[in-house]
Amino acid sequence: MKTYTKLLIKNFFSSLFFVTAIIFSLVFILNLLSELEFFKDINVDSYFIISLSLLNSPDMIFQMFPFIFLITTQLFFIKLFENNEIEILKYSGLKNTNILITLSILSILTGIIIIMVFYNFSSNLKNYYLKLKSPYADDGKYLAVITNNGLWIKDEIDNKIIITNSIEVDNNLLINNFITEFNKDYEIIRNFKTNKIDILDKEWILYNAEIYQDNIAVEQKTIKLKTNFDYKRVSSLYSNLSSLTIFELYELRENYRKLNYSLTEINLQFSKLLTTPLLLFLITIFSSLIMFKVKRYDSSTFKIVMGLFFSVIIYYANNFFYVLASTEKLPLLISIFVPILTLTLINGLMLNNINEK
Repeated sequence: MKTYTKLLIKNFFSSLFFVTAIIFSLVFILNLLSELEFFKDINVDSYFIISLSLLNSPDMIFQMFPFIFLITTQLFFIKLFENNEIEILKYSGLKNTNILITLSILSILTGIIIIMVFYNFSSNLKNYYLKLKSPYADDGKYLAVITNNGLWIKDEIDNKIIITNSIEVDNNLLINNFITEFNKDYEIIRNFKTNKIDILDKEWILYNAEIYQDNIAVEQKTIKLKTNFDYKRVSSLYSNLSSLTIFELYELRENYRKLNYSLTEINLQFSKLLTTPLLLFLITIFSSLIMFKVKRYDSSTFKIVMGLFFSVIIYYANNFFYVLASTEKLPLLISIFVPILTLTLINGLMLNNINEK
């Protein structure tokens, strides 16, 4: 490995670790303040709150990696410019394209490691965080999960606990359903079996429901059942996807498909994961080209401000397209690839005469 390559790798990873550490500290503080606010009226140990803040931080760091890579690249070049290392390297025959190629390889490889290792690590911590916090959350009595046995809904209303299992979702209808109604002590009051439930409103209509008491069918009729779930809430339900590993996401996706459930959110999550290395690569190149453009300015502050300005634009533009996809106002492929193609086009335009910079 050439000496200049070793220097570039060392500078890149030292910058990456430094920026990640700073962002992690800020995220941890924000999480800590959020947890303190949440538990202000609940008697728990300070250690517990700190633990929750630490467990939730890696997931937020993962979401911020595009921003981290842009700032990392800035810091990488500021070090080279301020120490005149880049001039020494160029005097030795190094070209700007050599720097870009090295950073491209590093960003892609690091992006793959982030997806395969860091994401799975952060998702496990997020899952543990949710388990620890769920007993204190008000929505713990309202649960909905999707398994290979269909859709399961736990509801609590009028001092009753209602467990619903549905094999299929067809628009505002739940198909092939079994409902168990409990009292507060989890003693069975009655069971319902029905082929079709209309969930358009929070007062479900159970068509031709068979009503069981003591495992004996006592009558069959269409009845109404008050719940906290309507079609809008059920159709938008999905697990906290950031708490699932890649393999768990794939399994959940298959369960969604069997249930005829909306795949929008999980497909969006998969797309975000698969395109992360490409996005980090494009952002690294973009930041590098910006730094080549502004290197004539002596002020490091100016370079940092420029980087922060473009970071905010890229971050919110990317999130804007994700929101459009999640609300199905824009096709998934368009929402994913428009920011990527736009960034690719901008990079292509700025690459002109790069070795003259």
